[in-house]
Amino acid sequence: MKTFLLSMAGAFTAMILFIVLGFFFLFTLIGMAVSAKPPHPDNIVLTLDLNANYPDQAPSGGFAALSGTPGFIDLLLKLKEAEADKSVKGIYIRGADMGFGTSRAEELRQALKSFQGSGKFVIAHSQGMFGASGPSAFHSIAAADEIWMQPGTDLMVTGVVFETEFYKGLFDKIALEPQIYPFYEYKNAPNSYNETSYTGPHREAMEALANSIWATALGDIAADRGMEAAQLRAILESGPKTAENALDLKLIDKLGWPEDAEEAARERAGGDKAELIDLVTYTSPAKYNSKAPLIAVVGGEGPIVTGGASGGSLFSDPPAFASDVIARAILDAAEDDDVKAIVFRVDSPGGSPTASDQIWRAVERAQEAGKPVVVSMGSLAASGGYYVSTGADAILANRATLTGSIGIFGGKLAIDGTFNKIGVTFDTVTVGGDFASAWGTAPFTETQEAEVKASLKRGYDRFLTHVGEGRGMTYDQVHEVARGRVWTGEAALQQGLVDEIGTFMDAIEKAKSLAGIEADVKPRLAFYPYRKSGFEALEDLFGVSAETARAAAVISTIAGDARTQALLEELATAEAMNSGQAMAISPRIRER
Repeated sequence: MKTFLLSMAGAFTAMILFIVLGFFFLFTLIGMAVSAKPPHPDNIVLTLDLNANYPDQAPSGGFAALSGTPGFIDLLLKLKEAEADKSVKGIYIRGADMGFGTSRAEELRQALKSFQGSGKFVIAHSQGMFGASGPSAFHSIAAADEIWMQPGTDLMVTGVVFETEFYKGLFDKIALEPQIYPFYEYKNAPNSYNETSYTGPHREAMEALANSIWATALGDIAADRGMEAAQLRAILESGPKTAENALDLKLIDKLGWPEDAEEAARERAGGDKAELIDLVTYTSPAKYNSKAPLIAVVGGEGPIVTGGASGGSLFSDPPAFASDVIARAILDAAEDDDVKAIVFRVDSPGGSPTASDQIWRAVERAQEAGKPVVVSMGSLAASGGYYVSTGADAILANRATLTGSIGIFGGKLAIDGTFNKIGVTFDTVTVGGDFASAWGTAPFTETQEAEVKASLKRGYDRFLTHVGEGRGMTYDQVHEVARGRVWTGEAALQQGLVDEIGTFMDAIEKAKSLAGIEADVKPRLAFYPYRKSGFEALEDLFGVSAETARAAAVISTIAGDARTQALLEELATAEAMNSGQAMAISPRIRER
C-alpha cells in the first residue's frame, strides 16, 4: 500500500509539473508569436466584445493574473491612448446580450465620445438585448455612430428590476433565530435574515435607486439617439421590440449580421488594408516618457477583508481588497518620491469595518506625506467601500454608482433550536464572565445583547466621525444622510458625500490638478499593488492539492447560478458575524 501511495503521489506531482511546464512553454510560444508580428499596422480597427467578463481592475495574483486578464479601467486607458494613434481609425464593438451595468456603461460611453472627438468612428453590433439585462446593454453602445442589430432578434429594454432574497421564512421553519442588529433603519443588508420582504425604508431606498438608474440610462440613450427622454421612455416601456421595429423607431441604424457590421468597419478604415486588433491586446506606439510626472493608481475590488492576500493556488485567487495589501500599496505609493498623486479606484460593497479603518488610515498617512488622494468610485463603493474613500482629497463617482450605506450591523444566528429539532443538544462550560458565551449557539442573554449593540453603536459613531472630518460635516448632518442608506452617485453629490460626477479618466485629471501638473502634460501611471507578469504569477501556482481541485470542480458547477451565489455570500457573511465581527456591507443589489 505504501508503494502504491508513493507511486500515486509521484504520478500526481508529475502531472502538475507537466501542466505548469505546459503553461510555461505556451506563454513562451505566445510571446514569440507576438514579437514576430509587424510592429504596428497602418490601418487599425480596434475590437471590443462587451459579452466578455472583465473585472474592474486587472488581477494582481492567482490564476487570473497568469492569464493576463485586463481590467475595465485598463480598457478605458487603452481607448484613451488610441485617440492619439493615427493608425487607429475606429472601433467595432460587439454589444452585450445581457447586463453590462449602468455605471460601467456611463464610463464606457464617456470614453467612446472622447474617442469619437479625436476623429475616430464607433460601430456597434447587437445580437439582441434581453429583458433580464435592464438598460445597460443598450446604454453602453447608444453613443455609436452606427448601431447594427441582427435580423430576427429582439430589443428588450423594459426598465430596472431589483431582487432580494429573504430567509426569515426558512429560519422560522427550522427554528433558527437571527439576532442581527442594523444601525440604522436603512442598513438593509441584514433584512435578508430578519424579514420576509422589504421594510418600508428598504423599499423606499430601492425604489429611489431604480428610478435614478432608469432616468440616467434614458437620458443618455435619448441624447445619443436624438430624441426626447419622455419619448424614449414611452417606446421602451411599451414592451419588447423586434429588430425591425427598433429600426423603424430609430433605436438602431441598420439590420445585419456580425460579419456585415465588421465589414462596414473595415470599409471605413480602408477596406482590405484594415486590420482588426482586440482592444485587450492593443499597445500604443507612443514612446514612454520616463521624465513625465508619475501618478499612482491603487485599486481595490470586491469585499474588504482583514489581513493579506491569502490563496494563490491554481484554482483560487487572492482577495482583491485585503486590508494589508491595499494599505501597503497606498503607503508604498506615498513613500515614492516620484509619485505626485494617488488615484484610489474603489469598487466594493464593503466588508470589515476594521479592515476599512486600516485602509482609511493609510489614505490619511499618504496625505500627511504630501500626496493628494483622489477616489474614483466604480459601480459600487458603499458601506466599507465608502469608509475607505471618505478621507480622500476628492471623491468622484458616476451618476449610477451605488455609494453611501454609511452604517454597520452585527450579531449572530442562534442555531441551537435548529439542532434541537434533529435531536442534537448543546451543553456549555463557561469561564471568564457572562460575555464569554456570547458567540455560542444559544441566543444572546439580555446583557450580551446590550453589549453587542453598544459595540455596534461605537463602530457606527466612529464611521460617522471619519465621514464628518472628511466631508466637513457635523455628526448630526452625517447621521441625517447616513443611517445605512444607499445613494446613487448623483444623489450622493446632492447630499455632499461626493465632490464631482466623473469617470476614472476624470479622476486622473483631478489628481493632475491637485498635484500641480499642467493640464497638457501626460503623466505616467504606476499600478499598486504591483501587477505580476504571467511568469511571475506562474511561480505562485505550485502546491495544488487534490482537495483543492475537487473543491474547484464543485464550485464551478454552481458558480453560474446567481441565486446560489447569493446564498453562499449570505452564508459567508453569517459565518463572519457568528465569530463576533461587525459588518460594513451594503445590501446586495443586482441590477436587472
